[in-house]
Amino acid sequence: MHLVDTTLFYSPTSGGVRRYLRAKHAWLRHNTAWEHTLVVPDRQTRIERGGVCTLAGYPVPGTFNYHLPLNPRRWTQLLAALEPSLIEAGDAFHPAWCAWQVARRRNIALAAFYHSNLPQIIGRRIGSLSERPLGRYVRWLYERFDVVFAPSRVMCEYLQALGLSHVVHQPLGVDTETFAPVRRTLALRELLQLPAGTRLLVYAGRFAREKNLPVLLQAFARLGAPYHLLLIGGEHGRRPAANVTMIPYRRDSQELARWIASADALVHAGTKETFGLVILEAMACGRPVVAARAGAFPELIDESVGVLAEPNDPASMAEAIEALYERDLEARGAAARARVLRHFTWQRAFHAQLATYASLLGTLREPLTAGAILPSSS
Repeated sequence: MHLVDTTLFYSPTSGGVRRYLRAKHAWLRHNTAWEHTLVVPDRQTRIERGGVCTLAGYPVPGTFNYHLPLNPRRWTQLLAALEPSLIEAGDAFHPAWCAWQVARRRNIALAAFYHSNLPQIIGRRIGSLSERPLGRYVRWLYERFDVVFAPSRVMCEYLQALGLSHVVHQPLGVDTETFAPVRRTLALRELLQLPAGTRLLVYAGRFAREKNLPVLLQAFARLGAPYHLLLIGGEHGRRPAANVTMIPYRRDSQELARWIASADALVHAGTKETFGLVILEAMACGRPVVAARAGAFPELIDESVGVLAEPNDPASMAEAIEALYERDLEARGAAARARVLRHFTWQRAFHAQLATYASLLGTLREPLTAGAILPSSS
């Protein structure tokens, strides 16, 4: 069997989708006889069946090396040339349509993974009035797929509310050897030139609008010393406030794990998260979490592993951070690690996903006629 994963949401240096795809690639190689190929964007085109195939695209400003290829026909041709037995599309843009075309021509099964809630993200940028037509677009697209994976129950409910019945809850996982308490070092405060008693919390990820970083900055402005916020994800290192330090994103997973494990807790103010992989990575490091009570976060966080704050409320976020320090941080960190080991390992995730794939094999699709092919650029 040859599984092909394709998506625009892939950076060669970072990102939750990349971690999912790379982890899946390694797991399939070591645990199955399946061949697995990724088709993703990059700076240049490279063809490697059974590895990572890339299509050259334009760099997207302000992102972690994301690129945007603008030639759907080339994407379709590459997918067809790989002769897949099953395709999974990881976005709702032209790779998904290209995957649909190839799946119909080859009469093979087609899966989607709903990594990002497209209507909410775009609606936040251009206005909420866009969310309803975008929701109709999502339904129109995914009606053509055999299964749509969603990483959280809240996203399953959203897709089902759009009218999609073939939705499967598929949580992601964590590399619990890389993200582990053993990464912790007591030298982090010294490295950041902070007093020994500093209460240090970390955020790691993109500095995108939907992450609500101003909520964190306002919360720490309220808290003042000894609380300090470490933001991992900037382009350059700087200290925009007395109790805020910003450093570039850690591209190496072990280095990222070391920074997260060495803080007291992870903090996240996002309200549109479809899953929140960095939350689980912090929990795997034995760190408790403070996050907004929104999106998928309440499915991962309760009082045994952290504190939830009211969404978009700096005062509530500050209060939640203070409340965390009134509790036993190490006990909550240990409970967080135990929860990940029970429910959120990649081994558990991919065993479940492979069972869904197996149920799809042999699915026959209606042949694609010339009139049904979507227009594409040459």
